[in-house]
Amino acid sequence: MNLQLVITFFIVIHLRKTFQTAITLPIWNRRFLGIMYTCIGLQVLHFTVPLARPLITILSYLNVFGIIGIIYIEQEFERARSTLFAVLPLILISFLGGIIKLISLPFYKRWDDVLGIINSFAVIWMVTMLIINSRQRKALEKERLKTQEEERQNKIMANLKAELEVQVAERTAALTLQKEELQLTLDELKATQRQLIQSEKMASLGELTAGIAHEIQNPLNFVNNFSEINTELIDELKAELAIGNIQLAIDLAMDIRDNEQKINHHGKRADAIVKGMLQHSRSSSGTKEPTDINKLADEYFRLAYHGLRAKDKSFNATLKTDYDQSITSVNMIPQDMGRVILNLITNAFYVVNEKKSQHIESYEPTVSISTKKVGDKVLISVSDNGNGIPQNIVDKIFQPFFTTKPTGQGTGLGLSLSYDIVKAHGGELKVETKQGEGSAFIISLPIV
Repeated sequence: MNLQLVITFFIVIHLRKTFQTAITLPIWNRRFLGIMYTCIGLQVLHFTVPLARPLITILSYLNVFGIIGIIYIEQEFERARSTLFAVLPLILISFLGGIIKLISLPFYKRWDDVLGIINSFAVIWMVTMLIINSRQRKALEKERLKTQEEERQNKIMANLKAELEVQVAERTAALTLQKEELQLTLDELKATQRQLIQSEKMASLGELTAGIAHEIQNPLNFVNNFSEINTELIDELKAELAIGNIQLAIDLAMDIRDNEQKINHHGKRADAIVKGMLQHSRSSSGTKEPTDINKLADEYFRLAYHGLRAKDKSFNATLKTDYDQSITSVNMIPQDMGRVILNLITNAFYVVNEKKSQHIESYEPTVSISTKKVGDKVLISVSDNGNGIPQNIVDKIFQPFFTTKPTGQGTGLGLSLSYDIVKAHGGELKVETKQGEGSAFIISLPIV
């Protein structure tokens, strides 16, 4: 058996596996297979033609050298250079020995032992270097795979980062759009709330106007009646003076003067009512001023009652008042606090009227208003004997837009606005209720 052919055969197998020529050099891979088959053929030929051995050796190593050169030229592999460095001594020694054997067989036999030793060292060198190269290649392959994995992970992370950036951009755009839509909705709600608040104020003004119209009618009736009486008395006075009845003329003059005083009194009363109407109809200045809370409460109590009576002639209720006369004045915005009292009284009239419509036997609608000084605070209480407030909605009655009235009869802002006004005065608005018996709304305000 020719050792060079065996070495050549396994070197080719090693090179094909190391450089993966089936993938990297498919055309040359088929040629390398041809070289392997050639080695097998030459090995068979060696058994039949022993003299061909030097030629076989030369051809074998030329093939190996050619394979390494082709791989290096085609791929510029650093590994091809190290492999060539490993097998080059063996190729050179074997190639030189083959040439010498072909040229001078006696000379070859004389140096055959030396060439054999050198050839053995070349084989050892080749095997050692191939093993070292194999381990280096494994380490390099491991490092390459690690680098590829890192690059793959970096690429994945880059893709994820890009996707996240796109998602963040999309969500940011969506949130910006939502924010703009929410702001638009909020602006619309504020505009609607302003309109509803204005409607609530106009409804209060309407109730005030109806009550004021009733209030102003009484003094005007007195003015008109006493004016007509005075006209008649003046005619009688002239007649008595004409006949010289001085004493009767003096009595008639005294009656005329008394009537004029009454006209003046009721005229001033009408004037006060008109001024009060103008005061309540104008917008709040927002400035607190000392206010007679008893007078304010009583005025709105009467105006609310007459206003409701003007709209519903069938309505009737018992009115009760209990004012603490020790209260002088409270620092407040009278227009705003008047709206609060009016709202509470109007609600009280509404609930007693609702209960009355249930035709409960011996039920008498009653609404009460009272004031009381407690320490450095004054309490204003508006109570009714209606049906009371269910416990499950007591916590909701001061929320904006919450109402128990039928649709179209309430905005749900009355108690909410009242609560805010009282809070703005540094006070507190609370409710005490008992279902089936009635409710009491209590305003607590600091006197100073």
